Amino acid sequence: MLFRYLEHYRYPPEANQLIRLVRALDEGHDVTSCTEYRIGHVTIGGIAVDRDLRVLLVRHTEPERWLTPSGPLDPRDVSLVGASLRELERQTGIRARDITSSPDEQSAPFDIDVRSVPATNDVPEHVRFDFRYAHWVDEADVRPLIGDSARLSWLPAEELHPCGLKSKLSAVGVG
Repeated sequence: MLFRYLEHYRYPPEANQLIRLVRALDEGHDVTSCTEYRIGHVTIGGIAVDRDLRVLLVRHTEPERWLTPSGPLDPRDVSLVGASLRELERQTGIRARDITSSPDEQSAPFDIDVRSVPATNDVPEHVRFDFRYAHWVDEADVRPLIGDSARLSWLPAEELHPCGLKSKLSAVGVG
C-alpha cells in the first residue's frame, strides 16, 4: 500500500518523512510491530466523515489534544482497510454496518501521517506512520470506548487545519 500511495503522491513536502519508512522496509525492519521504536512503526487511522462533510475527532487525554481515531496494527488484521474499520469502532463505537462507503480492500490510504510521539515513562520517543482511510457514515451512534479518549466531536472539514488533513481529504471528496 505504501508504494501504491507513493505512485499517486500529492504531497511533496512530506516525501523526506516517507523515505524513512521506505528505507526501514528495504532493511527488513518489522514496522508493523508497535514496539519498533528505533525506526518507527505503522499505525492505522479510520477517519469517519458524515453527510455534512464533518470529520469525527477524538479528544485524547494522553496526549491532551484532538486527533483522528487511530491505533496499532493487530496481528489478526487481514487488511489495512479492515484494520482502519476495527480501530474506528474501537475508539468511537461506529461499527462496519454503520459505514455507508469505504475504500475497497486494495485501496491505498488517502494519507500517511508521519508524527513524532514524545517519550513517556516506559516508551521512548518514536515515529508513527499512520495509514489513514476515509469511511463515510450517515448517522452513527458514537461514544468513546477506550480509556485514553475523553470525548468525541464532529468538526466541519473546512475548519480543519488547511495544510494538513483538510487538503488531503479533498482527494476523497471532502472539503
